[in-house]
Amino acid sequence: MDSRNAKVTNKKQIENLIEDHGVDSDIVKVRVRGLFPSMSAKQFISVADADAGRGKHLRKEQYEWAPKIIAVEPSWEGDDEFVIGMRQGLYFQILSTFQKNDNDVHCANLVAEFEDRHQADAVFIDGGYGTGIVSVGRTLKRDWQIVWFGGASVDVGCLNKRSEMWNLMKKWLKEGGAYPDDDLMYTDLIGPETVARLDGKIQLEKKSHMKDRGIPSPNRADCLAITFAFPVSSKYTRENKPGQSNARREYNPMAARLRDQRRTQSGVAA
Repeated sequence: MDSRNAKVTNKKQIENLIEDHGVDSDIVKVRVRGLFPSMSAKQFISVADADAGRGKHLRKEQYEWAPKIIAVEPSWEGDDEFVIGMRQGLYFQILSTFQKNDNDVHCANLVAEFEDRHQADAVFIDGGYGTGIVSVGRTLKRDWQIVWFGGASVDVGCLNKRSEMWNLMKKWLKEGGAYPDDDLMYTDLIGPETVARLDGKIQLEKKSHMKDRGIPSPNRADCLAITFAFPVSSKYTRENKPGQSNARREYNPMAARLRDQRRTQSGVAA
């Protein structure tokens, strides 16, 4: 349904989107006109995969035993969002979003509040504009980890940490991952395109290139991607006593990937 014809929509916001990006841009097609975006052969996450996870209902027993991983994606520019989210197994939720905020003390205390409220097992923060938040966190005796998107990937098939995390997120969606029924999140997921490389490694286009195409920085999707930065074990697993079953574990696409790599190295088809 075209939101321009709906009575309860924010017409001023719609006009601003059309003025900023153009009526035929993907962002207006998805958020305003109720259309699918223009498909590209270079699109990294398909519409089908994004559709499958959007607003998907999961029973608590499908994820409540898994580690709780909080991710923080600070805003880079004035029109970008600051996003805090949490993934638990196949379930992801957005905890808070707000416009660019350079007050590291305020942001760090907000993250700490969410960490305590949800008894999170790990907190990962994008190192771009998150170093100050992590520094404040250290004064609060928090063991938060910085994630560098341009850092080295443990997956030889990915150019950097960013492409590695997005690749794991893509696999997570295919395995049944669920995220909120949210237009911005949906647009973020299907926005980035890949860059062709002679070595075949996965490389995502730069955010600046996305903005040149009329696509905003995918901060909500980046927040979910950050939860795949490092393996995390849950308190359930760490505190499990001898003799108790360890059968219930978090979905771990990294473990599956490493198994495939070992099979390939040993000459067994993956």
